[in-house]
Amino acid sequence: MPNKSNTARLSFIEKIGYGVGDMASNFYMGFFNIFLLYYYVDVWGISPAGAATMFLATKIIDAISDPAMGLISDRTETKWGKYRPFILWMAIPYALLGYLLFLGPDLSQTGKLVFAYVSYSLVMLAYTAINVPYSALLAVISPVSEERTKATQFRFVFASLGTLIVGASAKPLVDMLGGGNELLGFRLTIVLFAVLSLILFFFTFASTRERIRPEKHDSSIKEDLNVLRKNISWIILAMCSILIVVGLVARISSTAFFTKYNMEYGGEKALWWMDHTSLIITSGFVGQLLGALITPTLLKFFDKRRLMIFTNLVFAASVFATYFIPTDQYMLTLICYAIGIFSFGIIITLLFAMYTDCAEYGEWLSGHNSAGLTVSASMFSLKFGSAVGSSIPGYILGWYGFVKDVPQTETALEGISLMWNLVPAIFFLLAAILMVFYKLDGKTMEKVEQELLVRRGEIQQA
Repeated sequence: MPNKSNTARLSFIEKIGYGVGDMASNFYMGFFNIFLLYYYVDVWGISPAGAATMFLATKIIDAISDPAMGLISDRTETKWGKYRPFILWMAIPYALLGYLLFLGPDLSQTGKLVFAYVSYSLVMLAYTAINVPYSALLAVISPVSEERTKATQFRFVFASLGTLIVGASAKPLVDMLGGGNELLGFRLTIVLFAVLSLILFFFTFASTRERIRPEKHDSSIKEDLNVLRKNISWIILAMCSILIVVGLVARISSTAFFTKYNMEYGGEKALWWMDHTSLIITSGFVGQLLGALITPTLLKFFDKRRLMIFTNLVFAASVFATYFIPTDQYMLTLICYAIGIFSFGIIITLLFAMYTDCAEYGEWLSGHNSAGLTVSASMFSLKFGSAVGSSIPGYILGWYGFVKDVPQTETALEGISLMWNLVPAIFFLLAAILMVFYKLDGKTMEKVEQELLVRRGEIQQA
């Protein structure tokens, strides 16, 4: 007979509890992806090339820390499970290190770069230590694929709400709290997001549980890595993640530059409390929220792979279209931007549901649950993509002769236009092409899920 306590539907509270964990993460990562390059270059005064190189160089640490965290969490045994304890243990360090990142001390150019390297590396280590276990928790929150997909939907609905709140409020908060001093404004704004993140992570820990309790992890690290290498669909998905996140972050981290210099908007209000930059960013994240909400309905008609291909093509087309829109056509630009981020809301929801499919497929192949390692390596692909997506605009700014807080040359304006439009479109187009080779379709996953339920004793074999 089925173990009904494990295979039953997740409660509404637990789905909310799991979902707000990613809202907590996006109060930071959304803030970083949208504003960190702008803060470093246009506020704190680091050179564009220096900031770009820092984003890339620090990923060497992540290449080690991400899979290491996955291996550690897979081998952790506590009364709370393998993954949930790290959400509790790391919440406070995560909050404090976010504040350190925006401390903005008055240092020389070299001193600022050193401080940026250290503070950015530390906050990314904290992000790894809390988010690798958080993401792996999805693979053990329920043995039923449909329930994990629902939890994924809640995750990215709340992730979208988190980035929506950041997009709508961060710039106005910086202006209000800083009183004209952007450096102070960024420092005080991150304090608010740090406190909110802390509260939400505690709620995630308290409201979720691990229903799949695998046997003690006794396989070697080499064996786990070999299983990962044999999981071809995971490799394709990880590569696709890098391309998608590079394109997304290149797009959103360029927005403040494009609206300020190409469209020539300042801090004047466009709607309610939002200036033109905040409004265009907010419109995108409203679209992302709608995309995450509609994904389960779309999955009734399309399989994950085909839907992933189509939405990547939609994003690429919407970004490419804005290159040809005159800079005085604000509403048309906003609409195209929102369509692209709407498609990303579907993409990111699919992406993590597909990662848990890859984790289950790996367990089916090997007999060992290595969700932490599978997701951690995937998290590295996302963070690496985020770093590359931030560094490409930085290098483009340097190459095209950008100078902060002055009217830009025609060459510099063309560089900003390229980094906001054509560059992101290329990466989403490549991601769509790559997804053609993904192999885990619905029939395969139905077979994998049923056989794993038998192995775990959740149901009896017919």
